[in-house]
Amino acid sequence: MSETRENRKKRLKMRSMRRGIKEMDIILSSYADAKLDSMSDADLDLYEALLSEADLDMYQWVSGQSATPAQYLGLMTEISANMDR
Repeated sequence: MSETRENRKKRLKMRSMRRGIKEMDIILSSYADAKLDSMSDADLDLYEALLSEADLDMYQWVSGQSATPAQYLGLMTEISANMDR
């Protein structure tokens, strides 16, 4: 049975706020609240792939401590911009 779009968004929101590093909980849950509803299916696929990455890696990417892999660069730039709001 296929997951509905609404259930997928709810699952991704939960995964966004139940991370291993509190800072990433805050960053990703804020981003998910602001953006998931307007994301295309392809955008959701990319975001879901990002959520499979290690929190420490993501924190280093979003904080500029290390280079973001090319496949996530646009998404991490958007997430960083969302932090400035």
